[in-house]
Amino acid sequence: MKLRPLADRVIVKRIESETKTASGIVIPDNAAEKPDQGEVLAVGPGKRNDKGEVSALTVKVGDRVLFGKYSGQTVKVDGDELLVMKEDDLFAVVEK
Repeated sequence: MKLRPLADRVIVKRIESETKTASGIVIPDNAAEKPDQGEVLAVGPGKRNDKGEVSALTVKVGDRVLFGKYSGQTVKVDGDELLVMKEDDLFAVVEK
């Protein structure tokens, strides 16, 4: 199945956080927090303004982004857990 986001929505796949601390302690899955970073897999065409013009999104496919811990709607596609959220829910793009 393939998803195509509508309007100003983006599809993000969480980037899993480390399961070990810097000192080598292993963190069990049930104690680990949800990661707040992800990779943008798809972007919608943009949101229409009052004049009916489409405003393009500022993020693009492949961007690494920061978002709130409980942002977006979780969906499962082909065994992968993805997030569908509005671009406004994104905090920043992580520059390399």
